[in-house]
Amino acid sequence: MTEPATLGRRPRSRQRASALLSRTGVTAMLGLAALYTLLPLLWLVLSATKSRQDLFATNGFAPGRHFALLDNLGHLFQVDDGIYLRWLLNTVLYAGLGALLATAFSVAAGYAFDKLAFPGKERVFGLVLLGVMVPGTALAIPLYLIAAQVGLVNTFWGVFLPGLVYPFGVYLARVFSASYVPDEVLEAARMDGAGEIRTFCRIAFPMLTPAFVTIFLFQFTQIWNSFFLPLVMLSDQRLFPVNLGLYEWYSSALSQGHPQDYLLAIVGSLVSVAPLVVLFLMLQRFWKSGLTAGAVK
Repeated sequence: MTEPATLGRRPRSRQRASALLSRTGVTAMLGLAALYTLLPLLWLVLSATKSRQDLFATNGFAPGRHFALLDNLGHLFQVDDGIYLRWLLNTVLYAGLGALLATAFSVAAGYAFDKLAFPGKERVFGLVLLGVMVPGTALAIPLYLIAAQVGLVNTFWGVFLPGLVYPFGVYLARVFSASYVPDEVLEAARMDGAGEIRTFCRIAFPMLTPAFVTIFLFQFTQIWNSFFLPLVMLSDQRLFPVNLGLYEWYSSALSQGHPQDYLLAIVGSLVSVAPLVVLFLMLQRFWKSGLTAGAVK
């Protein structure tokens, strides 16, 4: 009588051990991912507190012996007549205005693909999905050649206009539209005499606010971190985004023997991260709700 009961307990103990091992493994993987993400940021913060001498004479994860963050920030914003502030303003225009317009176009296009019927809709949407699979670096040279033909090389528009096209945002907007906007509500608005544009602006768009914020964050981060396209397109330092300017300082430190540029690149990198952190904290409520779109229908 005791043997069957013992046999019945063994599978349960094995299941508990397996579940514990699984949780431990997942926790360890998440811990490693957190370290991989946070350690470079920690190094950046600590290095920004050092003087030029401390940067090369102390441990990378030790703070500066003389807290020099304020001095480093002052030097960062004054060097070359405040060129870093200009790079920062350029990046805000490229990423902020570009992401805002790209998101508006993406949400409108995704809504149209989901709710409207027109000839060749699925084939056109297939081209959008094809654009999702093409990496941005593969398009940099073709974009440069096109810009050269129309005179946009080394101009603000040569970097700004490509950021308005966001195929992945169109795909996300269609998914959001299918999850957030009921067809019955749109039919009721049309029966009341609302046209398609008014129905989208007054009925559908407010429902797609989480989608708008989510797509905006993705595109803003993508443009803010863009490097290869500005590198190919721009040669005027006054038009550089932050990433390209920091690359110039780092290259100067390596090739021309200017060790002070190492510290400029480090402090500038820390400052360039701050707007992304602030933006995510401000919009995280909409972002979290947007990421769950489509999970429950």
